[in-house]
Amino acid sequence: MELLPRSPAEFGSARYWDRFFQQRGQRPFEWYGAFPELCPVLRKYIRPRDKVLVVGCGNSELSEQMYDMGMCKDIVNIDISDAVIRQMQERSGSERPKMSYLRMDMLQMDFPDAHFQVALDKGTLDAILTDEEEATLAKVDRMFGEISRVLQVGGRYVCVSLAQAHVLKKAVEYFSEEGWVVRVHQVASSRDKQQFILPVFVYVMTKFRKIPGSAPQILEICPEEQDKPMRVESAERLVGAVKDRQHYALLCSQLSKTSCKEQVFLDLCDKESGRPRYTLHVVDSPSVKPSRDNHFAIFIIPQGRETEWLFGTEEGRMQLAASAGFRRLVTVALHREQQYKGMAGIQAELSGKVMELAPPGLPAQQQVPFLSVGGDIGVRTVWHCDTSPLSGEYVVEDVKGDGTCYFRRLVFLRNRNVVQSEARLLDPVPLPGQKKRRKDKKKPMPAEPPTAIDKSYLCCEHHRAMVAGLCLLGGPDPLPGTPLAVLVVGLGGGSLPLFIHDYFSQAHVAVVEIDPSMLEVATRWFGFSQGDRMQVHVCDGLDYVAKLAAEVSALPHAAPAQYDAIMFDVDSKDLMVGMSCPPPAFVEKPFLQKVKTILKPEGVFVLNLVCRDARLKESVLATLREVFPLLYARHIEGEVNEILFCQPSPEGWRDPAELGARARVLEGALRQPGLPWDSSYVLADMLQAVKIL
Repeated sequence: MELLPRSPAEFGSARYWDRFFQQRGQRPFEWYGAFPELCPVLRKYIRPRDKVLVVGCGNSELSEQMYDMGMCKDIVNIDISDAVIRQMQERSGSERPKMSYLRMDMLQMDFPDAHFQVALDKGTLDAILTDEEEATLAKVDRMFGEISRVLQVGGRYVCVSLAQAHVLKKAVEYFSEEGWVVRVHQVASSRDKQQFILPVFVYVMTKFRKIPGSAPQILEICPEEQDKPMRVESAERLVGAVKDRQHYALLCSQLSKTSCKEQVFLDLCDKESGRPRYTLHVVDSPSVKPSRDNHFAIFIIPQGRETEWLFGTEEGRMQLAASAGFRRLVTVALHREQQYKGMAGIQAELSGKVMELAPPGLPAQQQVPFLSVGGDIGVRTVWHCDTSPLSGEYVVEDVKGDGTCYFRRLVFLRNRNVVQSEARLLDPVPLPGQKKRRKDKKKPMPAEPPTAIDKSYLCCEHHRAMVAGLCLLGGPDPLPGTPLAVLVVGLGGGSLPLFIHDYFSQAHVAVVEIDPSMLEVATRWFGFSQGDRMQVHVCDGLDYVAKLAAEVSALPHAAPAQYDAIMFDVDSKDLMVGMSCPPPAFVEKPFLQKVKTILKPEGVFVLNLVCRDARLKESVLATLREVFPLLYARHIEGEVNEILFCQPSPEGWRDPAELGARARVLEGALRQPGLPWDSSYVLADMLQAVKIL
């Protein structure tokens, strides 16, 4: 039986609807939204004494159910189809005496002005507004005009819809421009028997007298899980918020039917602020053999550890899911702007939501475990938030690492999953005559993070490799007591130049940093300080190098090359480029030639390269080879970083075995009395996997 129209235009034809209802017979036809799902929303806006108009009633049971449940009695139903009106009069006439059915075109109604308190529309607007042709929009304007005319001031137009973008946008723009309050509810669906994949929405437009001039629009959305409406700024934002919920419903439907071949991620936002509260990644492991208890689990990433390889990369999460032994694992990252009430609070908050992401075949009433490292949610303390004109928003925070160690981090919020700088913290040392607090066995001490910076520890693997590269410097023994002139471009928290300053006792370090805010951060929060052998120049690294190169070129005999080592550890502010470190201008050939000019012939240029674009990376390497005849590369495992060691003369060539030997000599010399040394830092290991390019 063919019940669908040959063209969308037939949805407005009385002839089509007569034929439709004659063929369908007495069976009720519900477009979407069963009464039990709609009832909680309708009760908010339809009162027992209201006079209600139902436009385009069809043979839906909605009016009958509202009547029978006592929601309201004075209901007038209209429809363009004579066949369905006769059918509904026969069905309800004697049982519901206060409810009437009339054949009437809602584009030209016979009712007097301000006759109703509520106009109810279930799917009628969706059926009419099938496209954005001029004739269709004109018809919808007539419909809205008639509804507006027959409603009293304070009356509500309640429209049940699937909220296609053009439908919602038209309704919101029309009524908000008329000065009405517009609120959109997402209807809570019975997920077991959901007829439509897309969620159902109810628009509620409340009529107010139009105020001359430009009165502010009042636009709100009520997600299904909360009653309190959220104010939005514009029709575009409201349409976007609805579209996000539609995409989420489609995603949940897809995940409930099949395994995901690629990892899926989404943000769950705070109800009050609308800012992200949880970031979820859905990871499926088809290789895990199914059993009753290993279908599904939730893993809470401890605060501050979301950037680690295991939690912050696709490969790491795959490994985590496989080792956990679950066919689907949802990892949950916590956001620094939010407050959390422990694991139990997070579990209570997320339990209902994560079940929407459950895999196919999950047994009924299956308990879904919440996992974490050590059973807690970690510790994160934000000490400082600010905005730099150059670097944007940033935070300084302390986080608890694996075990008992605490770390201080600098994070740029434009790239919040990347730690810009990191330093390990030390327990405070008691002052002379001051006793260290003893722990009372009966009274557990609060977990207070330490505050002193451990300057001996390089947290970043690429910083360790950059320091190890100093063994490439000329001379029989690369000893720390040898006078060195080192240029570091990019300060960050200052841990790299601080380590060189402290462990190479004759080194003079010049640091170039374009952002004055970073010098303040490094000094205040990371224990950085200047002195006779450490000087910071707040300027553009491109200008600084160019100026020195010009001086050397102008007086080649009087002004010899300045530096034994030049290190670039500078991030790009342009996130659209496939290279986040360094900025592209730092690896252009003319500038690299200037770098070579201020580097001693036996010196080494060390570059931290972070490039995800394979073609761009190959281009950078080719340019480096044109300028520097000798080029070594050390890839940082589990990271995108690659440390490049460039030398201006091929005569400095050393095979990897010799590099390892020189690194061991250098490490032995760095282990000086009175200076701490972290045993996990093995310089030879840093150069073990070096490739000669």
